[in-house]
Amino acid sequence: MPYEPDDYLSRHFQTSGTDLTQKVEELATLAVPGGSPNLPLYREMLFTVARMAQADRNRWDAKIMLQTLREMEHAFCTLEQFKRRRKVTVFGSARTPANHPLYAQARELGKTLARYDLMVITGAGGGIMAAAHEGAGLENSLGFNITLPFEQHANRTVDGSSNLLSFHFFFLRKLFFVKEADALVLCPGGFGTLDEALEVLTLIQTGKSPLVPVVLLDQPGGRYWEQGLQFIEEQLADNHYILPSDMNLMRLVYSVEDAVEEIARFYSNFHSSRWLKDNFVIRLNHRLNEQALAHLHEAFSDLCLRDGFHQQPYSELEQDEPEFTKLTRLAFAFNGRDHGRLRELVNYINLPENWVE
Repeated sequence: MPYEPDDYLSRHFQTSGTDLTQKVEELATLAVPGGSPNLPLYREMLFTVARMAQADRNRWDAKIMLQTLREMEHAFCTLEQFKRRRKVTVFGSARTPANHPLYAQARELGKTLARYDLMVITGAGGGIMAAAHEGAGLENSLGFNITLPFEQHANRTVDGSSNLLSFHFFFLRKLFFVKEADALVLCPGGFGTLDEALEVLTLIQTGKSPLVPVVLLDQPGGRYWEQGLQFIEEQLADNHYILPSDMNLMRLVYSVEDAVEEIARFYSNFHSSRWLKDNFVIRLNHRLNEQALAHLHEAFSDLCLRDGFHQQPYSELEQDEPEFTKLTRLAFAFNGRDHGRLRELVNYINLPENWVE
């Protein structure tokens, strides 16, 4: 949404001895490559910084703004080289010892994900994070480190490499954990792991983050996530603090094979999704047959505000992603609310018997 200045800052911009509006326009035109559709966005960014400078915020506010912009720009630049690779963010305790069964399981997880050509993102620390990177190897690892005065140091797989990003702010680190993830695997851990698990589920539940697989991985016989899910069902679902279908947003498994199978199955037909004006669009690797499409109208009509489901080709509104032109689109006016039911729909369209051969 474009920024709309308040009256005070607007007047200040207009009455300043220098025409800052014109200067910002000139700078944007000079900096942005000709013909870029992003010119209006960069112009708004420059206006935002100019307004903050005019208001001369306190030094701490200015430092937060500077650090945030620097870290985001550096992260965007670094991650561009990995743009088209699928990635899985793995969370878990930094304190898991190397001789623990969970460490061995996380190492096997990293190895298996790499075999499926999936990159492994972790917080770059020790324990579960080190194990997952150890299994995946540097070529298939990304580390998002946080600068702390204690405990957190980059593990030896990514330390000193161009595959390591260090963040000053937790909120920026969390942003990239989720933004870059095509799936998330959560192993047992402490406050940080629980914080990340609940934040990820909240973002997906509210539509602030795209729908991706969220896998809760425990060792055979482990009760860490089992007891957590029991609490969620009894205290959240049964008290109507969440929808019953929200439980579909995650799956508990006890083996690496089941965890990776869950991710692979999710992308067997589902490719990606986005909003195009008022329509929610799911890109498909395989077109749905007529019987499957008819079933969607019957079984998932509650997800549609109007008109039902339609399969359609590439739209000119998607010019920013031309590499996906050959994929079929399943479009509908999604109610934007029930993402647990949306996950049920994705499970259905991923069944091979529903595809056109």
